[in-house]
Amino acid sequence: MIAPEPQEESVGALFGRLVEDGKSFARAEIGYYRVLLTGKLGEASVGIGFGVAAFALACSAVTALLVGLILSLATLIGPGLATLAVVIVTLSVAGLLGWFAYKHLMRVFGGAS
Repeated sequence: MIAPEPQEESVGALFGRLVEDGKSFARAEIGYYRVLLTGKLGEASVGIGFGVAAFALACSAVTALLVGLILSLATLIGPGLATLAVVIVTLSVAGLLGWFAYKHLMRVFGGAS
């Protein structure tokens, strides 16, 4: 029995098949990572919720601290000046932290320092 001669494909056909196989591989990889990311985000949502709750409580605690500071200072310098002093100091600290954040991000991302 004589085996039939294998037919050789043209270079163009081989290249076309290679491109299609590459596209199929890329689609499969994208699908895989999409499923992986969706699963991770689903798992992370509980942790994100806890983080949001912790942040809200921390903001509430800072607010309570500032109100307490105003009330404590109000007996010494009056309520208006106490409020003004606490607001000025708080905004100064916030501005300083914002400036540090800006400088750090400019250094990280290669901006001017």
